Amino acid sequence: QVQLVESGGGFVQAGGSLRLSCTASGRAFSNYAMGWFRQALGKEREFVAIISWNAGATYYADSVHGRFTISRDNAKNTVYLEMNSLKPEDTAVYYCAGGSRWSTKEYDYWGQGTQVTVSS
Repeated sequence: QVQLVESGGGFVQAGGSLRLSCTASGRAFSNYAMGWFRQALGKEREFVAIISWNAGATYYADSVHGRFTISRDNAKNTVYLEMNSLKPEDTAVYYCAGGSRWSTKEYDYWGQGTQVTVSS
């Protein structure tokens, strides 16, 4: 089992930045691809970004490409999401997820989420 705990969410003005962290328990973290998703109020959960087990590959949703950066530190069992040039439409609960496959949809483990609110 892997447990994921997100942190770093908060309230920021448009144009600002936040860095989310997701720390995993368990030894298998370095074997998993890690992803970030978000769900805005009244909307379906959507894919944000993914990073491979060794950080050799990343992929982003078009809506965040060039503004968000996903990274990981396997020694710390932590994956990060650096969010810059934030927009009000980025407001959502952000979730991290871990999986044994490279996927923008299917993951084995999910965190509880952290709220990000961007004011205009």
